[in-house]
Amino acid sequence: MAFLEVSRLDKRFGAVDVLKDINVDLEKGGFLVLIGPSGCGKSTLLNTIAGLETITSGEVRIDGHVVNDLHPSKRDIAMVFQSYALYPNMTVAENIGFALEMRGVSKSDRAAAVRDAARTLQIEHLLARRPAQLSGGQRQRVAMGRALVRKPRLFLFDEPLSNLDAKLRVDMRTEIKRLHHRTGATIVYVTHDQIEAMTLATKIAVMKEGVLQQVGTPSDIYNRPTNLFVADFMGSPAMNLLEAKVAAGGANEPRLTLTRNGSAPITLRVPESKVTPAMSAGAKIILGIRPEAITDEGSADRNARTLDTVHVLVDVVEPAGSDTLVVTTIAGKEVIARLRADAEARPGEMLPLVFNLDKAVYFDPETGQRLQ
Repeated sequence: MAFLEVSRLDKRFGAVDVLKDINVDLEKGGFLVLIGPSGCGKSTLLNTIAGLETITSGEVRIDGHVVNDLHPSKRDIAMVFQSYALYPNMTVAENIGFALEMRGVSKSDRAAAVRDAARTLQIEHLLARRPAQLSGGQRQRVAMGRALVRKPRLFLFDEPLSNLDAKLRVDMRTEIKRLHHRTGATIVYVTHDQIEAMTLATKIAVMKEGVLQQVGTPSDIYNRPTNLFVADFMGSPAMNLLEAKVAAGGANEPRLTLTRNGSAPITLRVPESKVTPAMSAGAKIILGIRPEAITDEGSADRNARTLDTVHVLVDVVEPAGSDTLVVTTIAGKEVIARLRADAEARPGEMLPLVFNLDKAVYFDPETGQRLQ
């Protein structure tokens, strides 16, 4: 049985449906990331789990018990907010131990718990300081320590890293991942950052306009997006999504044709394992392929079964340190390819690119749903 279960949950503010038939669960010790664009309802969902928002209908269960009508203080949860919410007049040690003090925990036991939490988060040397003397990353560690010291059944994080600069975000992602591994905590985490979601989660729930679009492992979400929204939203750079037409091939070997301005159309094979009944001759589909599945000849995966080489006109070259991004135009859309760092590519020149079609996914242009 799942440790956290959200079943048929709806939330309305007046006549506005903010959450619509939400169904998601999480095993004990799991790390669920709620992700989606601003206004999609992810923080509202987190707040209903916390009890900070009442639900219109449905159920929230924690460890097998319905908590719909349970006060937040009785749910045995701890929240970490974007704003840190530290008491400025207290030291780090006092901030971390405040909840224990309110529970009547003895001073010696409180001090031991604070030391343990500080050791886990590597902030022992900061215990005598006040929040104004800390960096943003240090303040966030203190906020995490205040949650950790309570040893709750469930941790809830609401965009905890959004106030930090890029380097600190990377450092704190590592700290949160380490915390999860060390403690085996059960965590629900809200973010709009795809990299945070992919690196932290054991399970991701992608939301749009109050509706769950897909729930799955990071690998499922990235490699088998259930619809065009998930395909486009998850990944940086995003998945290339190209309009194509099915052309007749041999038995069970359809081909896809993609138009190009001023050049002959591109023809790509469809791997036998990915052929669906929707791929009848003349049908229109959307081809989805990640930038790393379009690369230079020297970087192509030679274990792949279906590799097709296409010569393209390079529009833009973007060196990115560990690799090089190349932008070209196919089927009227910009296509991004990921090449090795020292690949030879120059704007205005033709370049052979290898498409790993084993990694391709296909979508119905009418419904936006994945075909296979």
